[in-house]
Amino acid sequence: MHELSLSHAIATVVRSHAGDRHVQIVRVRVGALRQVVPDSLVFCWSIVREHEAMPDAELELELVPAEVACRACGAQSEIESRFSVSCPQCNSADVAVVHGEEFLVTSLEVADAVERTAPEGVPHG
Repeated sequence: MHELSLSHAIATVVRSHAGDRHVQIVRVRVGALRQVVPDSLVFCWSIVREHEAMPDAELELELVPAEVACRACGAQSEIESRFSVSCPQCNSADVAVVHGEEFLVTSLEVADAVERTAPEGVPHG
């Protein structure tokens, strides 16, 4: 299940940009050709976030359909199957993938770091 390693990669990106701030939402753009199972990614994220000190960081996915530009007929079309990357208009395999290969953390919602207070009787520092 490569969704677990993808979740770790997301956490690495998030940590490097969030710093000490509390992460509330992580938005990720996922292309249809990436062979990512969205439910599995969300499940794996729920495990990884616990170990990365982001226990309530929600993962929001933007799913991007696959789209190709056909060199044979000039059409730009969404494709239905990730297993057959050909032009839906003329069936040519001479296409360029325009969308569908994305995997990108697009934004974070964070809050300022919560000031940590020591229990009574324990000095700060």
